[in-house]
Amino acid sequence: MQSQAVAPADEATATLIAALAAAQLEVDGALVRARAFAEPLLAGALLDTGEDVLAHADGVAAILAGMGASPTMQAAAYLVYTCDHLNKPQEAIAKGFGEGLAALALETTKLVRLQRMARIAQNAASHAPQAQTQAAQTESVRKMLLAFSRDLRVVMLRLASRLQTLRHFAASKRPVPPGLAQESLNVFAPLANRLGIWQVKWALEDLAFRFLEPQTYHDVAKQLDEKRAEREAAVERLRAELAAELAGQGIRAQVQGRPKNIYSIVKKMRGKGLRFERVYDIRALRIIVADVAACYAALSWVHTRFSPITEEFDDYIAKPKPNGYQSLHTVVRDAAGGPIEVQIRTEAMHQHAEHGVAAHWAYKEAGVKGYAGVSASSPYEAKIAVLRQLLAWERDIAGGDTGVATGTPDAPVLDDRIYVLTPDAAVVELVQGATAVDFAYSVHTNVGHRCRGARVDGHLVPLSTPLRNGQTVDIITAKEGGPSRDWLNPELGFLNSQRARAKVRAWFNAQALTETVAKGREAVEKLLQREGKTALRLDDLAAQLGFNSADDLFEVVGKDAFSLRNIEIVLRPPESVQALDDTVPLRKPRSNAAGKGGVLVVGVDSLMTQLAKCCKPAPPDLISGFVTRGKGVSVHRADCSNLRNMVGRSGDRVIEVQWSAAPASGAKDSAFGQSGPVYPVDISVEAVDRQGLLRDISEVFTKEKMNVIGVQTQTIKSIAWMTFTVEVPDAARLGRVLRSVGALEGVRAARRR
Repeated sequence: MQSQAVAPADEATATLIAALAAAQLEVDGALVRARAFAEPLLAGALLDTGEDVLAHADGVAAILAGMGASPTMQAAAYLVYTCDHLNKPQEAIAKGFGEGLAALALETTKLVRLQRMARIAQNAASHAPQAQTQAAQTESVRKMLLAFSRDLRVVMLRLASRLQTLRHFAASKRPVPPGLAQESLNVFAPLANRLGIWQVKWALEDLAFRFLEPQTYHDVAKQLDEKRAEREAAVERLRAELAAELAGQGIRAQVQGRPKNIYSIVKKMRGKGLRFERVYDIRALRIIVADVAACYAALSWVHTRFSPITEEFDDYIAKPKPNGYQSLHTVVRDAAGGPIEVQIRTEAMHQHAEHGVAAHWAYKEAGVKGYAGVSASSPYEAKIAVLRQLLAWERDIAGGDTGVATGTPDAPVLDDRIYVLTPDAAVVELVQGATAVDFAYSVHTNVGHRCRGARVDGHLVPLSTPLRNGQTVDIITAKEGGPSRDWLNPELGFLNSQRARAKVRAWFNAQALTETVAKGREAVEKLLQREGKTALRLDDLAAQLGFNSADDLFEVVGKDAFSLRNIEIVLRPPESVQALDDTVPLRKPRSNAAGKGGVLVVGVDSLMTQLAKCCKPAPPDLISGFVTRGKGVSVHRADCSNLRNMVGRSGDRVIEVQWSAAPASGAKDSAFGQSGPVYPVDISVEAVDRQGLLRDISEVFTKEKMNVIGVQTQTIKSIAWMTFTVEVPDAARLGRVLRSVGALEGVRAARRR
């Protein structure tokens, strides 16, 4: 039997279906693989609350599933807790589950750690003043908000995790750590409310309230339970009647009883001063219909069938709540006069009311489905909508609308900050009263320097305009340039942030520094030209003078805080500032013995010779003579730079000289035991200046029986530059002396000049 050929179109369709099925299998498999990956790592591990980590992750995944989160999102519930047990969590998770889940796990882990440390600090200071407790809450809220802005999925993970923690304490009947229940009621429940995740909101409120006010909670629960059977039977009869009668009117609808939220009952009782019997929504029904027209048709029939309480009617379809909640609320009286609350909504409204942002997830999850009653045309718009709800949540906390349970609303604690959005939907934290220029410097220093204009929510505004929470700010920049000095004028109101003001000042200081360094460089380079030292490396010169770099040297020279005379001293010995052919007569032994000085002029008898001061030659240095005008032959070391300069000008005056083979004999020097002529030699020492440095160096010379006839010292930036002139019978003995000096504490270098 021949197989039938598949048409190209059918083949393409089959390939597409197979690819989609494989992709779905891979997504669903991520949850299974994540738990298998986490199980050996988390086995036996406990959270700081005492809960088993793996059991906690199971609970979080189950809560996320109930909120409609994808299997990938549920997989993150396990991966978050593996980060503490992996050496390189980013690499390990990315390799097995992709970069997206790795980034989500790490971002959530960082926030968990920060909150854990804040909770530990708060518990340790349980008797601290209220201001400190509020400050800790403020910091926690800020960190949460900034973490949520980087990845909105972190919100869902943290809400699910906190709900699971409260459920654990309720099931184990253990006392809740101080502050955890209060934070759940004051911070997490308002967050779930703002995002419209009512299931989580109600559960957080009831559990937290149960731990904070157990007596009140049980009193209300008892009153609800006393007539529960009677009330539930009445609600069921009414539900069945409504369902049948709506169907008879041609209105296709689901009619449900609505579960009660104990905290909301207490809140209403306290807010309106009502007794329990006067709370209307103890009995409540929910009608879910196909579309908006059916909502109003059902409302009309309910008001016809029952007696409405006019002042208790709210139309949240025409005017949705700020978090996007839509529904019709009415309270009617039954035949016995008892109040019944009825909510009427569409299926889409119901999904949003139950799951909020989880049902309309458009950021790294499902497709674009809209949020807050507005259809989102792109993932960007969906993210912006969620971020604005997060900012509204932060304002709720700042306004202190969190203390209904205790009857003592907290004072505003976040009023010193605002949060605005970049065009890429990132949240930027600023001080209250911050302007577009402050915002620009918060984004990047160069953006601030080149800021020339700003658009706020799409409209051009002056740069001095104060920003408000939730606004989107787009900075207009120039290709180059810097800030204006007007920005530093407080009366003009361009800057309100100390950080931004410091960056503007730093820019102008840098400009002034550049000019100062250029001025100092010019002065130093001119000096080097005069001294014929243009080949000298500027960084080496700066190091000799005790500076870290040439620019540091140029800066102090440019400020006239460092004399160029100090540079001259380093470039040449102080004596060389005198005439180049200045000489010093050869010193004779201190005895009465006669001698000719130890220098012979080759081929000339009885010619007067003198040792040059600039290089101070001594046997066995290679030497050369230069015939001076009226002062005989000046004897220099062969490598003397002054000699090279003189030879360059008058090479015909050079004469050959040598040391005498047998210096004149004489009596010993009474102090140092030296006989024959002695020669002055300069030794240069560079050292870290300290107390006793000069004494220690002098002791070395004394030990080596060298007579010190001159000392020059100068200290620049804690570095001592010292020149010792000592008498030696020959230069060969200097090596041991220099090694001994170089071994002293703090000495960097010791050498012959």
